[in-house]
Amino acid sequence: RDEVRRAVLDAGKELGFFQRWSTTASLRRAIRDMEAVCAEFFRLPAEEKAAFYSEDTDKPNRLFSSTTYELGDEKYWRDCLRLACGSPVGDTKNNWPDKPKKLREVVEKFVEPTRGVGMELLRLLCEGMGLRPDYFEGDLTGGDVIINVNHYPPCPAPGLTLGLPPHCDRNLITLLLQSTVPGLQVSYKGDWINVESVPNAFVVNFGHLLEIATNGVLKSIEHRAMT
Repeated sequence: RDEVRRAVLDAGKELGFFQRWSTTASLRRAIRDMEAVCAEFFRLPAEEKAAFYSEDTDKPNRLFSSTTYELGDEKYWRDCLRLACGSPVGDTKNNWPDKPKKLREVVEKFVEPTRGVGMELLRLLCEGMGLRPDYFEGDLTGGDVIINVNHYPPCPAPGLTLGLPPHCDRNLITLLLQSTVPGLQVSYKGDWINVESVPNAFVVNFGHLLEIATNGVLKSIEHRAMT
């Protein structure tokens, strides 16, 4: 545990990004099921997905598109399914799409252990910085877990698009599943570094809240998604 704690803390100080492999068979199965059901959602007919579409940015559960947004001469090219998940999930799943049939069940089985991974990483960081292990528990982590499922449809002019523009996350910690899709890049010393897609591994990055809470010891690093 000491070695893992040092590795996580060092990565947080240097890069603000690292990868955490899923060590349990149950979590790997939950990841596979989550990837499959989300892919099935985006294959639904447009009229079925349209029932969940909204451009209201205050709506916690919605499907939306970024193809109308621009950065200079480049357009953002993605669709995104956003789901707010209580802890425990409870009745919040009733606000999620009811198609595909298994989506609600699969997401619930995915979000609980995934939140556990995030909380364990925060406890490791606390130990490494000499804080009490439950320092980040309570109000800082008591809100909803937000799941963003990004879908990058085929683009007729990929040289003119970005999946996601350069940005930093605003939250405490983000766990990202790349699946088999390349394109994630991290800013490091003035260059953009490609992040390799590793099966059953979360890419972990820190947000502004964690940088503020640690007085800048841990960094919120700019990253982007290329199509």
